[in-house]
Amino acid sequence: MKDIARQVFATEIESLQHVAACIDDQFAQAVNTILTATGRLIIAGVGKSGIIGQKIAATLTSTGTPSYFLHPGEAFHGDLGMVARRDPVILISYSGETDEVLQIIPFLKWNENTIIGITGNPASTLAKNSSYHLNINVLHEACPLKLAPTSSTTAALVMGDAIAVALMEARQFQHEDFARFHPGGSLGRKLLVRVKDMMRTDNLPFIDEAATFTELLLRMSEGRLGLVIVGKADSIKGIVTDGDLRRALLKFGDIAHIHIAEIMTANPVIVEADEFINQAEHIMMEKKITTILVGSVKQRSVNGVYQIYNS
Repeated sequence: MKDIARQVFATEIESLQHVAACIDDQFAQAVNTILTATGRLIIAGVGKSGIIGQKIAATLTSTGTPSYFLHPGEAFHGDLGMVARRDPVILISYSGETDEVLQIIPFLKWNENTIIGITGNPASTLAKNSSYHLNINVLHEACPLKLAPTSSTTAALVMGDAIAVALMEARQFQHEDFARFHPGGSLGRKLLVRVKDMMRTDNLPFIDEAATFTELLLRMSEGRLGLVIVGKADSIKGIVTDGDLRRALLKFGDIAHIHIAEIMTANPVIVEADEFINQAEHIMMEKKITTILVGSVKQRSVNGVYQIYNS
């Protein structure tokens, strides 16, 4: 079974390399057509090609290119009304001779839609009726009978990914743009949520620099943040973490001789409450810390604490 799996991977990789070598100026022209279009991109296909088309449409939509999948059979029975004049259309058919796909071509031509054909046969009816043809001809299907679409559907899928990535690059699509289309995901949260939305503000463990070690331990336990903040909310001098405590005990041994000023980290990192979570966590990773104070960097004041393991 493992040998079979490896052979399937090898066959499909070889096919993808073959398809990659066939990419020409038609690809760039197709991408530019989509890029300059004022309407939406329509993608259509039947069977396995239709399933691939749905995935391509979903990828494009989430990366800045408004798209939707149109089933050719439904299109021929009324859904062609969804296709606006001059919208670019991607038609997927490995043979290039799928009846349901071909039967909507006359309407698309009448409607002045730019047709981008994705087929494995440059001499096919679909290829000949396309403004731009993207060749996904594969050497072999991975199916042992050479019948089930395997390598060919993978090639169509990757061609769709190539189109999506090329459009992302052309549009300079950024992390923030992706997050806006995925507000419910972890990336969306990190790129859209600000520190003030996630920080803790209640019962912050402030302590005076002159406090005893015992008072420090009690305040740290009460705060339940694994640290104490040395100073006042409007004048921060430093922080002491539970790690600082362990190192102090190893170094001094006798707690009676431990002074807060000797073990605290002076001038700790502070971020503004309006900072985005991803930027705060970037700073924390750079500094190799799991907790960051929130407040005014300029005034060295603190009104909250954000901990990365709460993200």
